[in-house]
Amino acid sequence: MRLGIFAKTFPGAEPAAVLAAVRQAGYETTQFNLACAGLPSMPDAMPADAVAAIRTAAQSSGVSLAALSGTYNMAHPDKAVRDDGLRRLAVVIEGAAALDIPLVTLCTGSRNTADQWAYHPDNGQPAVWSDMATEMAKALALAEAAGVDLGIEPEQANIVTSAKDATSLIAEMGSKHLKIVLDPANLFEHATPDEARAIVAAAIDEAAGHIAMAHAKDRHGDGRFATSGQGIVDFPDFVGRLKAAGFGGSLVTHGLSADEAPGVAAFLRGLL
Repeated sequence: MRLGIFAKTFPGAEPAAVLAAVRQAGYETTQFNLACAGLPSMPDAMPADAVAAIRTAAQSSGVSLAALSGTYNMAHPDKAVRDDGLRRLAVVIEGAAALDIPLVTLCTGSRNTADQWAYHPDNGQPAVWSDMATEMAKALALAEAAGVDLGIEPEQANIVTSAKDATSLIAEMGSKHLKIVLDPANLFEHATPDEARAIVAAAIDEAAGHIAMAHAKDRHGDGRFATSGQGIVDFPDFVGRLKAAGFGGSLVTHGLSADEAPGVAAFLRGLL
């Protein structure tokens, strides 16, 4: 496995400075966000000079680009909002292809119009799943044409809440370009350490063969998110089960400060 971190953990809008900070903190790969290149995360266009600057920064720092963020609300109740998100996703996918980034990460969304990561009581309705799936099929057509994979992450407040939801969507889409991003802290809200361990283990069993990236975020038993190693996620068990399932991709941490990044790198490196 390769050890990575969200590029947005570090301040700045110059790719060279951001990726140098990634390397200095002890990471070899990153999930990149176009905000780290002075662009909106979901831009209207991706200028050639921005592509060149990101490529040069990756080469000079020695930090590989494991994924590019392409998140927008794929279940927003307003179709015009979804259409605009898809238009911007096409720009991100084209940028990923130009940079040889293999994975674009998505958000399966929420009916919550204020926050795509926030729960809404309608999220479990069949019509909402249908809206998201229709959007996903359009996104996959773009990804397949570009030779890029899309990664969906089970999130308790989103439409895809579990590994089972994710594999069901993959089966429904019938595309080898749809993959799973597995974050153990997003698989439960309130749990004991034993319950959390069992939930995460079952998710790895379900998602095995479909995992394109693993995230390393932690959670306290009362539902609050935590820096890796500070909550109840059993990271030795998580990493061991990923290895046993044949996963050899990137383990990417986030939800931490830049000051915490070196310590988390040492913690996770010890497990790898």
